[in-house]
Amino acid sequence: MPKNAIAPQSHWEAFASRRRDPASKREAVLQTAACLFLEKSYRRTSLDDVARRLNITKPALYHYFRNKEDILLGCYRWGTTLIEEGLNRIAADCGSGLAKVEAFIYSYANVMTVNFGRCVMRLDEGDLSSEALAEVRRYKRKIDRRLRSFIQEGIEDGSIAPCDPKLTAFAIAGALNWICMWYEPEGPLTPGEIAAQFARTLTRGLMRPARRAASRRVLAMRAAGGNNISS
Repeated sequence: MPKNAIAPQSHWEAFASRRRDPASKREAVLQTAACLFLEKSYRRTSLDDVARRLNITKPALYHYFRNKEDILLGCYRWGTTLIEEGLNRIAADCGSGLAKVEAFIYSYANVMTVNFGRCVMRLDEGDLSSEALAEVRRYKRKIDRRLRSFIQEGIEDGSIAPCDPKLTAFAIAGALNWICMWYEPEGPLTPGEIAAQFARTLTRGLMRPARRAASRRVLAMRAAGGNNISS
């Protein structure tokens, strides 16, 4: 999460504290709104609901946000920041194109299990004004271009089998975005376990045949209890 993120249980305390700076209070509003959007949906959540949850007056919200849509865009920007921070680390630190795609999937899947990622992906775009919709679509295109670039890089460096980067990116994004529809925080799998499973499953079909065979041999040896296995 971005630095200085506020823990969900401290939303009201963070807002009520006079020592908190305006940025922290904005974050408290966003955290609270994201929870409500998940509980009630964006359309059925009102500013009165957000104010009541924070134990403040509705006019107090207008010091930080113009309207409900402005709050939603704040949530979307936060979720996008989480994704972009991961993308920047991946581009700088990962090796092959395949490794970058796998890291992207792991990072994105994790974001889809936090409230900001879940609430914005459940959004009905019909609820947005044309200006807000244009901003949301710009964010989506930016992320899509980064994923396509990782896929193209893998094709060029030989770690990914030849494919259509656009269609492949669509397939990956579709699978990842759907996590927000079925994920339950109290479920049997942790976000990390879900992300790791998605990363393995979605990259297996991208590998060149020789790499897939090597990967299967390594997994088989590990399952048999082999030690000091190198790939």
